[in-house]
Amino acid sequence: MDEVPIIASVSSRAGASLAKAGAGAILPSSPATPITRIDSKSTRAKPTGIGELDRVLGGGVVPGSVVLLAGEPGVGKSTLLLEVVHQWARRGPDNRSLYVTGEESAGQVRLRADRTGAVHERVYLTAESDLATILGHVEQVNPTLLIVDSVQTMCAADVDGVVGGVTQVKAVTSALTSLAKASGVPVLLIGHVTKDGAVAGPRSLEHLVDVVLHFEGDKHSTLRMVRGVKNRFGAADEVGCFELHEDGIAGISDPSGLFLHHRTEAVPGTAVTVMMDGKRPLLGEVQALVAATSMPAPRRAVSGLDSARVAMVLAVLDRRCGVPIAKNDVYAATVGGMRMTEPSADLALALAVASAVRDRPVPDGLVILGEVGLAGEVRRVPGVGRRLTEAARLGFTRALVPLDSGAPPVGMKVTEVGHLDAAIAALRG
Repeated sequence: MDEVPIIASVSSRAGASLAKAGAGAILPSSPATPITRIDSKSTRAKPTGIGELDRVLGGGVVPGSVVLLAGEPGVGKSTLLLEVVHQWARRGPDNRSLYVTGEESAGQVRLRADRTGAVHERVYLTAESDLATILGHVEQVNPTLLIVDSVQTMCAADVDGVVGGVTQVKAVTSALTSLAKASGVPVLLIGHVTKDGAVAGPRSLEHLVDVVLHFEGDKHSTLRMVRGVKNRFGAADEVGCFELHEDGIAGISDPSGLFLHHRTEAVPGTAVTVMMDGKRPLLGEVQALVAATSMPAPRRAVSGLDSARVAMVLAVLDRRCGVPIAKNDVYAATVGGMRMTEPSADLALALAVASAVRDRPVPDGLVILGEVGLAGEVRRVPGVGRRLTEAARLGFTRALVPLDSGAPPVGMKVTEVGHLDAAIAALRG
């Protein structure tokens, strides 16, 4: 019986608070709807036509979503999104894409499109940096996909601040986000990064958009990777692999081949492991070379690996396993420009070094997984099943793994070890 007075009292207090603040209730343009009655079919992801990108996005771009692709200059962001608009236009007669560039002239973009084969009659191009003019182009073209290259070069005339500054970038992104939500047109923004790899602009920029992707690559390698950092519509730890070449950019559905050196005979100092890049297992090869030196301080040269972990593994080999490397130069590297920062590569690195010292190759067809501790123990790593399944798919028939790693894939012979000494002994056997 007390419910009505209580509700009335709360309503009265709320109304009094609004009146005191000088505000009033606003009649909604549409009533709130039970979530069970809302149709989600119209907002399902639509494939871009580029499988590796769709993998990271969670199946494609969601209508009305805003995606930020950030990366260093020259890594291939514009080339990738030019291919996106091309593939998008090819997917159907109703697919029109608008590419807005503030970085280059329209003629320069056309030259790149000619070189990469990304020319299509339903790809519209404009070289413009004024936000109001861009919105006018959107109204005229009525695209189903909008690309802005880049958000740091766009400006809103009615907002103070320099182009690329915090205020301008925030205003432009907010306006484009509102456009996407109101029209249902997905918007892909290209963004720059700072020297430390963070997205340039206000910190709130990443909060304004729905998806944040980082485009990474080494200038000495053709390999490029798109990593999901934030994704409101899917997993945020996916990775897509691409190869940049003179004719454009292409997805790599099976990238492990880039990180494995194919040879006719086994060579001492090499070992294969499986890394987890997000949710994706990637096979990679570790190489080690040990050489005598007369210098009082032996050299340690590392490429593609964590220098601190390499130093730790070398110390464990020397002190716990009696592998004589304290007075030798040691060179350790990965193949194909792969970055191995996961502790699961410790055991492969240790056995590659031991193999180089003893001048005996690691058996062919063997994949090695495990983290090495300071006491020489071999620790379990996550996702052993997925890693071994990927290795078996690529033809590996044997595996050296930590204890209690679970059931192996069918047809794969697995040896479990608890200490680095046991792992080295297993290679001798």
